Order: sequence, then structure tokens, then C-alpha cells
Amino acid sequence: MNTYFIGYDLGSSSLKTALVATDTGEVVAVVKTPSEEMEIQAPHPGWAEQDPDLWWECLCEGTREILNKTGISSEAVRGIGIAYQMHGLVPLNSDGSPVRPSIIWCDSRAVSAGEATASELGKEICRARLLNEPGNFTATRLRWMQQHEPHLFRQTRTILLPGDYIAYRLTGQPQTTASGLSEGILWDFSKNQSAGWLLDHWGISTDLIPEVVPTFGLQAKVSEVAARATGLAEGTPVLYRAGDQPNNAFTLNVLEPGELAATAGTSGVLYGVTDQKEVQELKRFNHFLHVNNTPDQPRIGQLLCINGTGIAYR
Repeated sequence: MNTYFIGYDLGSSSLKTALVATDTGEVVAVVKTPSEEMEIQAPHPGWAEQDPDLWWECLCEGTREILNKTGISSEAVRGIGIAYQMHGLVPLNSDGSPVRPSIIWCDSRAVSAGEATASELGKEICRARLLNEPGNFTATRLRWMQQHEPHLFRQTRTILLPGDYIAYRLTGQPQTTASGLSEGILWDFSKNQSAGWLLDHWGISTDLIPEVVPTFGLQAKVSEVAARATGLAEGTPVLYRAGDQPNNAFTLNVLEPGELAATAGTSGVLYGVTDQKEVQELKRFNHFLHVNNTPDQPRIGQLLCINGTGIAYR
């Protein structure tokens, strides 16, 4: 029997589902859901939010469509990989439900929270331990919630990135990766562990950080509930997840120091790889753990992003 992998690419405009042959790497089919762009809610100027349940609906629809379209048995799908829009915040309550819409990558409300934290910590701590200023990322979006939505913050028991959320809906296991924590500015590069001390600085419990699993390898398996919703076989393993820019570099075989990927979509990105943890530029460049980082062989992605490239081109 021929076997296949399914890859999900969660963007801010659509979710793409790809069916790939395991022996040849051939892309058998790709489905985009929804057919039109996903809605981005902007209840205030500078805000950008999406409903995580919409991502899940698109994943279920895309999975059922691609299996029906190709006639492939769900039993022939041997693994799942996930790429996703970076930096978003999905806060979950004790029931595992989002307490609010996800604050996504192009939202700018947390800029002042990041600037205040950078001033409190000082540049040397940011440079040596975070390799970034806190800026406008997942961690500072959580800080914004703590300051401006205390009633919702008090309900929060776990925080996930967008890709973590769809993996959670597939498996029932709230998890993240070291690479994911680094893109959220929640990774201590000097200690090679999550930056719980940053949450301590804000008076936020480190229990909100979920289980950390490897970027590659068995993370969790599709649950019975998710199998019924998607048409996948129960027990199908989730084997990979990464943010869209590290993933783009990986697909272009940009893995070693000195290599560079250039991509353009909604945003325009230059993404290079280094093995050095000493950085100078903290604002225009961001630094994240690359997909092939190990403690013995550091691989750090250096990202320069221009958010408006797609709309400017259009």
C-alpha cells in the first residue's frame, strides 16, 4: 500500500492542506480553505485577531476534502507536519477553550508593553539571554492581556502559538517547541531553556507554558474526537511543527551557518542561519532557534521582516 504524509500550513489568509507521497516526496494534492481569505478582525486600529476555531474548521474541511478528492484511505496517512503563522497568542482556559480570539502576528497593541519591559530589563540582559528585545511578540501580548484584560487573563491556564493550537485540537495535548518559545521571546539562549524568569518578572505563572516537545519526532497522536472531525485515522502521529519562516528556510534547505532564504508573501522576509549567540542588532533583526538547532550545534535563525510586502506588491 502506498503511504502518505499530510502537511498543514496555517497562514493568516488561509490554511493549506497538502498530501505528499512518503517514498517520492511528490505533492499529490493541495487544498486551500477557505476559498476566499480568512477574516482578520480589527476591533481597534492596529489590532489584528482571528478566531482559532475558524482555523480548526478550515483544517477539518481541508482534510476531508483532500481525502475525498484523492480517494486515499486515512490509514495510508502515516504522519502529520504543521507550519504556521508565527508570534500569535492563543490563551486557553481550564476547559481547553480559547478565552479570546488569537492576537496574531500583525497586531501592534503590545508594542508599548515590549518597550517598557526592554527598559526594565536593560539591553544587556535582552542581548545575552533573549537575543531580542521583548518587542511585539507572544510574550508581550500575554503581558498586554494581564494589564488590559485582567478578567480574561485570570481565566488563562495555558498559552499556545497558532500551530500549537491546531496540533492541540488534533491530539488533545497542549504542547509547544523550543523553536516556538524562542519566536515568542520565551526562550533563554544562555541557559538553553524556557525563559520562565521573564514571566516571573511580570508576576505571571510559568505554569502557563505547556509541555515542550522536539520539533521533529513523535509529538502526540490524533485523538478519537479529532479523527471523527477530520476523517483522519485515530492514532496518526504528529511528527513536526515549526513557524512559517523557519519552515520556509528548511524547505529551501537553508540549514547551515551562512545560508540565506528570501521569501515573499503577505510579508517579505530575509532569513539567515548562524551558529553565533552574540548579536548586536536587537530591533530590526529577530533571532529564533532554527528547526535543526541542538545544544551541541546551535543553529539560530536571523530574521528581517517587512510586514506590508504583499499588499504593497498588489
